[in-house]
Amino acid sequence: MATVFEMIINGDIPSTKLYEDESLLVILDINPVAKGHSLVISKTVYPNFTDCPVDVLAHMMEVAQKVDLQLRGKLGCDGTNIMINNGPASGQEIPHLHIHVIPRYKDDGQSFGFTKTKYDDGEIAQYGDLLRL
Repeated sequence: MATVFEMIINGDIPSTKLYEDESLLVILDINPVAKGHSLVISKTVYPNFTDCPVDVLAHMMEVAQKVDLQLRGKLGCDGTNIMINNGPASGQEIPHLHIHVIPRYKDDGQSFGFTKTKYDDGEIAQYGDLLRL
């Protein structure tokens, strides 16, 4: 079954398009965190971040940067969140790679609710050894 993004790309579902080229589509999110919340969507279905070729990711980030600049210039937002939810545990609801570009304003009351944790003594070095590239 096609993802909702495939249906949008194919024209089966209407959307408010901000940009389109041969490999990407940028639309306004219909359930925005803030007005202007945009989605940079690959036209090719990559279920998640790690499935996507680096050149496509680079192009997606280039376009996300342009969206960021447009949001700041036209809406006057104070900042943006640029996010990729990668896998269901991260909150990814649609198995089709996309980047959220969310306008943020000082004192907008929004929070992503992350709770910080701490490493036990010596544990950060163990994680460093385990994860070093």
